[in-house]
Amino acid sequence: MNTEKHNLSSIRKPDHAKIEALLKSGCTDNCRSELEKILDDIRFFEIQSHMLRLYVSMDIFVAARSFCEEIGITEEQLTERFGTIEDIEPRLSTAESIAECLCDVVEQCIKWRISAAHTSKCRVISVVTDYIEHNYMSYDISLSTVADAVGLSPSYLSALFKKECGRNLSEYLTLVRIHRSQELLCCTSKMVYEIAYDVGFHDYKYFSQIFKKYTGQTPREYQTRANAAG
Repeated sequence: MNTEKHNLSSIRKPDHAKIEALLKSGCTDNCRSELEKILDDIRFFEIQSHMLRLYVSMDIFVAARSFCEEIGITEEQLTERFGTIEDIEPRLSTAESIAECLCDVVEQCIKWRISAAHTSKCRVISVVTDYIEHNYMSYDISLSTVADAVGLSPSYLSALFKKECGRNLSEYLTLVRIHRSQELLCCTSKMVYEIAYDVGFHDYKYFSQIFKKYTGQTPREYQTRANAAG
């Protein structure tokens, strides 16, 4: 018993900062090797006592559980994925099996985080596109005003939008304006310059240039052909 107490008091515990960094890494490719480094740092595989191995590994399990709470993973989801304590216990009989179980838990946490991040990004993009759809007619709408409206920095929003949508936010805004102007050219009797202002262009000549760039026709040509077809 004295030896056990001595070992417990002198045992090195996993580096919480490294555990957190691994969980937040967003990549499962090097998960196993990074976890092994964390375990090697505390000489986990040299620990002879099974109780001490469980004691040390519990820090990683607890960190993973807290991480799951932060990203919205419920207790039910954890149980569904890993089973109950009774289900897990047989997997913790040796140092190797404990390490394997830890790796399984950490990898799944990273996968959940990746999924949560993607969902969050999709939600942001949805809010951004909705904002543009309702404000494209404003002359002063820009990357900065949109970023401010959704609470993000312009640089981050710009990179996120390009990555998720495959085009710049400014180009998306232009496409929305051009599409709306096409509808107005076909379905109203407004003058071309009026339609240009209605969709957010304060310079009629610039509107004509951009319209032709995207459609291959000037606004007047497009309107004439649309009316002739109608």
